[in-house]
Amino acid sequence: MATTPFDSLDDYLSQPRIEALALSPDGSRAVLTVATLGKDKTAYERSLWEVPVDGDGVPVRLTRSAKGETGAAFTSRGDVLFVSARPDTEAEEDAEQAQLWLLPAAGGEARPVTRLAGGVAGVTVAEAADVLVLGAPLLPSSDSIEADARLRAARKKLKVSAILHDAYPVRFWDHDLGPAAPALHTLDLTGFADTIAVLVDQPEDAAEEDKDDASPYPESLPRPRTLVTGRDADDAGTALTPDGTTLVAALRTAQGRESRYRLVAVDTASGDQTVLFDEVDTYFEHPVISHDGATLAFLRAAMGNPSAPADVEIWIAGVDGSEPRRIAVGWDRWPTSLRFDRDDAALIVTADQDGRGPIFRVPVDGGAVEQLTRDDFTYTDVDVVASTGEIVALRSNWMTPPHAVRVARDGSAADLVSPVALPAVPGTMTEVDATAEDGVRVRGWLLLPPGASAESPAPFLLWIHGGPLASWNAWSWRWNPQLAVARGYAVLLPDPALSTGYGLEFIARGWNAWGAKPYTDLMAITDAVVARPEIDETRTAAMGGSFGGYMANWVAGHTDRFRAIVTHASLWALDQFNGTTDDSSYWQRIFTPEATFENSPHRFVTDIRTPLLVIHGDRDYRVPIGESLRLWSELNEHFAAEDGTSAHRFLYYPDENHWVLKPPHAKVWYETVFAFLAQHIDGEDFARPELLG
Repeated sequence: MATTPFDSLDDYLSQPRIEALALSPDGSRAVLTVATLGKDKTAYERSLWEVPVDGDGVPVRLTRSAKGETGAAFTSRGDVLFVSARPDTEAEEDAEQAQLWLLPAAGGEARPVTRLAGGVAGVTVAEAADVLVLGAPLLPSSDSIEADARLRAARKKLKVSAILHDAYPVRFWDHDLGPAAPALHTLDLTGFADTIAVLVDQPEDAAEEDKDDASPYPESLPRPRTLVTGRDADDAGTALTPDGTTLVAALRTAQGRESRYRLVAVDTASGDQTVLFDEVDTYFEHPVISHDGATLAFLRAAMGNPSAPADVEIWIAGVDGSEPRRIAVGWDRWPTSLRFDRDDAALIVTADQDGRGPIFRVPVDGGAVEQLTRDDFTYTDVDVVASTGEIVALRSNWMTPPHAVRVARDGSAADLVSPVALPAVPGTMTEVDATAEDGVRVRGWLLLPPGASAESPAPFLLWIHGGPLASWNAWSWRWNPQLAVARGYAVLLPDPALSTGYGLEFIARGWNAWGAKPYTDLMAITDAVVARPEIDETRTAAMGGSFGGYMANWVAGHTDRFRAIVTHASLWALDQFNGTTDDSSYWQRIFTPEATFENSPHRFVTDIRTPLLVIHGDRDYRVPIGESLRLWSELNEHFAAEDGTSAHRFLYYPDENHWVLKPPHAKVWYETVFAFLAQHIDGEDFARPELLG
C-alpha cells in the first residue's frame, strides 16, 4: 500500500502550507504566505512567495527571517507590505513587536515602515494613492506615540502586568484585552519607497537629557497619525477610498454590556468622523468600496435572539451613505467575503453552500445572483484581475489543501504554479445524505480508507464540526480527518441543523434547541452511513471540538451506540458557560433561560455509558477550562472505581488555547486520540504517547 504524509504524524506536521494570498494592483502576480515547520519543530515559520498569475514562470521567495512574515498587501505602486518582528538594524534594540515593512517593487531589501512600541496588527491600503491605515494599539492614557512607548517601557521595567477594566468584556478567544486599546492610524508613504532610511543622530547632551524617555519617533520613517483610539477603534472591517481620503470602518460601539458595529466614515486628513449607519441591535460589518470610489457595499445583520436566527444581508450605498438599498434579496446564503468586480457593476461574493464554498456574482442593480464556480471546493482570499476580470483565489476541500488558482469568467479554475506541492491523501471523498425525522435532507462528506469493502469494512468515526454556524466544506490543518483515514477509519463529516450553506430555515431548526434537531440529524445520517456495506457498524466512535464537543457530550448522555467519544474544548454546563465565556452577552441573548437548562449536557451525566476522552487548553477563553474541569469532576464522581481509576481520560494543556496549535502538542493530541480509539474500538492496550511520560 502506498504511503502518504498522513501515515506519519511527523511527516504530516512537516507539510508546508499556504495560508493567505494577496494580488498585485496590475493583477500579474500574487504573493502567497507559506508556513513551514521550524528547525526545532516547535512552531511554524512564515515566508512570502511570489507567483505569476498567468500560469507561466516559477515561484520566487521574497522574504526569509527567523521571525517570519504575515499580512501581505500591495501598495498602489506594487510594493509589497508585510508585518514582521524581524530585526530592524537601525533600531537601538531588537524588536519585540511586529512592525510594518516594505519590499520595493523595483527590487532591493525590505525596509521597516514603522517603529511602534505596541507593534502593528494589520494594514488597509488605498488602491490609487500612497495612503494606508494601520491597526496599532495604544495604552489608554497615551497622547502620543512617544508617550505610549514610555508607558510600555515603565510597565516592562517594573514587571507590571495588571490591567484595570472599566468595560466588558475582558478577554477574547485566547488573549486578555488590555491594557492597550485598539487604535487606527493613517500613514502617507509618498516618496518613502524611493528614500534611503537614515538614522537621525542625536547630540550627546540631548541623549543624556532624555535617557529616561523613549526616543523620538525616527524622522526617517513616515509618522503615523492617530485617527481613532480606544475600544471604539475595535473594527469589523475597514476600507479606504481609492484616493485614500476617506476611511470607512465598521467600528465597535457599546450597547450596555453588549456591543454592536456601526459604519463610520473618517477623513484621513482631519480625523473628522461621520456616522453612516448605526442601529440598535444591529451589526454593520465588512465594508468594501468600488474602484471608482463612488459606491459602498457592506453586510447588515440584526443581533440574534431566541426566537430565530437573523439573516445576513448585502447592502449598497453611496460612499457617503446616501441611497442605501439591499441587494440579493431572497438569496438565502450568508456571505463570507465581498469584493467589487472590475467594472463595479457587481460584487464578487463567497458563501457557504451545500457543503462547498462557491464564488458568486451579485449585481449591484438588484439583479439575480449568479453562481460562478460549481466544483466541490471552497474559495477564500478572492480578488479580481482588473485587466481580464479573472478571479484569483485560494481553494480547498477535504482532498486538497489550500492552493492558488485562477478562475475564468465561466467558473473554470486552473492551478497557479506553487511553492508548495499538494500532498497525496489516503482517502476518497463521497457525498452522502439522509432524511431527518422532520423530512429535511441532511448531507455530509464521507471519507473512506483504501480497501474498505463489504469483505473488509472500516471502523466508523463521526466527526462533528464546531461553530455551530459552520460547515464541513474546507480543508483544516488543525482538524484533519485524513489522519484518521490513514489509520483505517471511515470518517463522516456531516452538516446537521445549525450548519451554514443550507438556508435560514435549516439553521432555525436547531436554534435555541442545540440538543434537538442537531442531535437527531446526526443520528439520522449516521444510521444511513453505517448501513453501507463498507462500514463496520459494530466499531463506531464519535468526536468533536467546541460546539462539536458540546454535541459529543450530548451524544454521550443520549445514546450508547458508540464505543468511544472524544470531546475537545467542549461546553458541558450551559449556565456556567454562559457566565464565564469571553462574551457571555451573545450566548445569553440567543438562548432562553429554559433552553439553557434543557439543552445542557451536564444534566445527563449519569446516563453516560461510553468512555470519554476529554481534552482542553487552559488558555481557551471562548470555552473556558471550567467546562472540562466540571465534566471531569462529575465523570469521576459517578464512574470512578474504588481505586480511583476510570475508563475516561483527560488530556490537559496548561498553555494551549481553543485549537491546540503548537506542533508537538498537536502531535500529542492525535497520538492520544488514536490510542484512545484503538483501545475501545479494537481492544488494543492504550499506548500512552511518549512525550506524556
